[in-house]
Amino acid sequence: MRILFFGRGVISTQYAWAFEQAGHTVEFYVRKGRKETFGSRIELEMWDARKGKKLIQENWNVKLHEEMLPNYDLIFVSVNTEQLPKAVQFLSTAAGNTPILIFNNIWQDLKSSIAPLSMNNVVFGFPGAGGGIADNRLRGGFLKMVFLEKPRAGTEHINNKVKELFESAHFKISWIKDMQSWLWNHFAMNAAMETEVLKRGSFPAILNHSDSFVNVGKHMREMNPVLKARGAKSDMILLLLTKIPPALLGTLFNMVIYAKGSLPRLFVEYNNSKAGFAVSELVREAKKLGIPLPRLTVALENTEQHKAI
Repeated sequence: MRILFFGRGVISTQYAWAFEQAGHTVEFYVRKGRKETFGSRIELEMWDARKGKKLIQENWNVKLHEEMLPNYDLIFVSVNTEQLPKAVQFLSTAAGNTPILIFNNIWQDLKSSIAPLSMNNVVFGFPGAGGGIADNRLRGGFLKMVFLEKPRAGTEHINNKVKELFESAHFKISWIKDMQSWLWNHFAMNAAMETEVLKRGSFPAILNHSDSFVNVGKHMREMNPVLKARGAKSDMILLLLTKIPPALLGTLFNMVIYAKGSLPRLFVEYNNSKAGFAVSELVREAKKLGIPLPRLTVALENTEQHKAI
C-alpha cells in the first residue's frame, strides 16, 4: 500500500516507520520550506510495544514532498487538534478521491470537523502512541492497540483497507461503536491533563507532583456537566475519571498507569507540545452553555488562549 502522511509529526512518523517495516511505501507531505528544514533523515529513539517492549534507535531515511502527489491508497492525518480545520480545507481540493484516515483528537462534531470533506471518504481513529520531537530527534513509542470507529454506512471499504493496513503491521484494533462520544470524552481527559500542565509548566513536570492526577480527576468531574449537555455517552474513560474518588484515582495513575518505567509515563516525559488548546475549548463551550468551570478557568488565566476567549 502507498500511504501519504500529512505532516511529519510524532504520531505520523512512528506509524509510518511501522508500516514501512511491514512492506508499505510511506511518504510525507510537509509545508513549503519544511523539506529543507527537516532534511531527509530523522533520529528515532522510540519504544515498540507490539511484541514485548523493544527500543528502536536508528537514523531513518524519509521521503518528504511539498506538493500533494497523486496515486496514494490512503492519506493518514494526525495533526494538532487546532491544525485540523486548515488540514481538511487543503485536502478537500488536493486529495481528490483518496480515502483519508483522521487519526486525531476532535472536539467538534465529526461531520463539522472534516467539512468540506465527505464523511463517506473518511474514517476516524485514534493512536496508542506518544512522545515528542526536538532538534530532529523523535523520542516516544507506540503500543500494540489502536482505536478505530466501527464502519458507518458507506465507509466499509475504507475501514477494511485501514484494518488490513494496521493488522499487516501487527497492531491490534479496538473497534469503537460511538466514536463521537469516545472522542469527546477523550478530548475532555486531555483538557484535564492540560489544566495540570498549565499549572506545573510542562507535561514532564506533572509527573513530579503526587497530587497532579488527583487534580485530573477533580477537573474531569468539573467538566462532566459539559459532556452531558453535549450528549456524550459515558464510556470507560468517563466512568474511570468521574466515578473513582480522586485520591484513589491519583494512586491508580501514579502507581499503575504512569508507574516509573511504563511506556505511558515515557510518552508524557517526552511530550514537549504546548498545552492549553483543549482547556480553552472546554471553557469556551461551558460559557455558551452557562456551566461554570472554575478550576479550568483559573488555570487558563494569563495564557494566549484565555485572551482569545
